[in-house]
Amino acid sequence: MTENSRPPLPPFTCETAVQKVRAAENAWNSRNPEKIALAYTIDSKWRNRAEFLSGRGEIVKFLQRKWIRELDYRLIKELWAFNNARIAVRFAYEWHDDSGNWFRSYGNENWEFDENGLMKFRIASINDLPIKDSERQYYWPSGPRPDDYPGLSDLGL
Repeated sequence: MTENSRPPLPPFTCETAVQKVRAAENAWNSRNPEKIALAYTIDSKWRNRAEFLSGRGEIVKFLQRKWIRELDYRLIKELWAFNNARIAVRFAYEWHDDSGNWFRSYGNENWEFDENGLMKFRIASINDLPIKDSERQYYWPSGPRPDDYPGLSDLGL
């Protein structure tokens, strides 16, 4: 293992795939673009909605833009499938815009990792649903979701 590795490493088992998904969720809930980008290869390729990114620098800029627009962001990810160096997840996150309009964004991601556990490929498909404040379900303090907080399936999402 090197300083540039991100365990768990492929090939994934069900247990290590779940660990990888939770680590990604926790990192994104930190809303720290520079820290998050370190989980990706230097030349990582992304498709996020209709935007195509290449490399950590573009990832950082993308995440900085994202969290200027998506305020009070809270994310839950759940393992969908895995095989060798690939993981598929489903996710939902809640956020509001600068006018106080709340949204729940639903999506799926396909990930591929290198031998060091860094993500080299990410494809994300996402849809935004306007919700009322009374429909929100994510109420933990800013940062990682507490271990005892329900997941997507538990919340019926």
